[in-house]
Amino acid sequence: MTDLSIGRARAVPAAPAASDLYRAVWRWHFYAGLLVLPFLISLAITGGLYLFRDEIDGLVHADLKRVEARQDAARVAPSAMVAAALAAQPGTAVKFTDPATPTSSAEITVATESQGKRAVYVDPYDGRVLGSLPDRGTIMWTIRSLHSLKYFGSVTRAVIEIAAGWAMLLVATGLYLWWPRGRSGGVVSLRGTPARRVFWRDLHAVTGLFVGGVIIFLALTGMPWSGVWGAKVNEWANGNNFGYPAGVRVAVPMSDEHLDHLAKTSWSLEQAQMPQSPVHDHGMAPIGLDRAVAILDSLGLHRGYAVNLPSQPTGVYTGSVYPDDLSRQRVVHLDQYSGKPLIDMTYADYGPLGKALEWGINVHMGQEFGLANQLVLLAACMAIVLLCLSAAVMWWKRRPKGGLGVPPMPADARIFRGLIALMALFGLLFPLTGLSLLVMLALDQIVQRFGRRARAQR
Repeated sequence: MTDLSIGRARAVPAAPAASDLYRAVWRWHFYAGLLVLPFLISLAITGGLYLFRDEIDGLVHADLKRVEARQDAARVAPSAMVAAALAAQPGTAVKFTDPATPTSSAEITVATESQGKRAVYVDPYDGRVLGSLPDRGTIMWTIRSLHSLKYFGSVTRAVIEIAAGWAMLLVATGLYLWWPRGRSGGVVSLRGTPARRVFWRDLHAVTGLFVGGVIIFLALTGMPWSGVWGAKVNEWANGNNFGYPAGVRVAVPMSDEHLDHLAKTSWSLEQAQMPQSPVHDHGMAPIGLDRAVAILDSLGLHRGYAVNLPSQPTGVYTGSVYPDDLSRQRVVHLDQYSGKPLIDMTYADYGPLGKALEWGINVHMGQEFGLANQLVLLAACMAIVLLCLSAAVMWWKRRPKGGLGVPPMPADARIFRGLIALMALFGLLFPLTGLSLLVMLALDQIVQRFGRRARAQR
């Protein structure tokens, strides 16, 4: 957003204090935009695509993920599907994913010696192998990795946290700049034509007004994946009881392995440790995959659940599913010898904060309210791109020749310091954003110093 004096009558000048505060807010709104807009465009485009991950993957990978439904045909046993997958792709089977619908294929994850993990797709009706991809190698997993900046290393989780914090500051300062202050034009309407800067100012301000709340919601619900804030809140929300939510009794031996290392899991269970199957002295044989799947079916897990296979004598069969319906989220660990559930958790077992954050994540991913959720967030993503583009055009039209066009400092520096104090309080809630704020303050001092030097040399 930019100077709202454009198109405003100049009969009554603003009070000095109000003018100084406006300049201070405008300056930091500019800095926030400079830092965040490239990330917002990337997040909006990849996030908008990922909302329709099932639909897009179903089209792009239809030859692997889709089969013809055969109502009267019995499904091949899970162990037979695994055997077929291993015959086509030699290695060690580590996970079996149940077909989610009558037209879905089964997915068997195979760890190979030379190619890493591979996802092998099998027709559940006849056991025919349809093909394979690298594990998490679908187009939507690629989009998800781009959305989270995971392609660029673990440090990028910190970048996401900083960007989310600055996005919230961007909305807060933008709302102040938009505030009408007795003006009627450009509040919820557009003035002028695209050739004039006032048109782009109004387009930016009005778009920001309608999408600002969504940006704050998406920033807050994206924070759980961040490196510092998300990790600390996860510990606080879920306690230290082996990483399981409060209320879940863990009275079985636990390993040092974490569920998140073995399988995609919910945010609340990222730090959950794996239980161990007791090794029986009398040589009890493992129940096998077919029996494990039958037990998980009898327990009522939602279709499309994944079963992680035990790789050691103390390992367990882990059935997990995270459908759109939060109430159907479930993780069950089975003793590989007796088939007894060692830990059985649902969304209802999470603590109050865990439930709230999981709900926010579900809405963030476009799952909680079905197609309506997807369409509303898609519209928001498109609006965010428009917001960023209009900001770029507006800046380009107002920038001075050969300069960056940083909004002027307020005449009264105390106003600026007061605003910084308020932003510092925000930085305490989001530490990495606070650290980046200090960096921006230092850069701002450098910009001012060079500006004064340039003016002195004229």
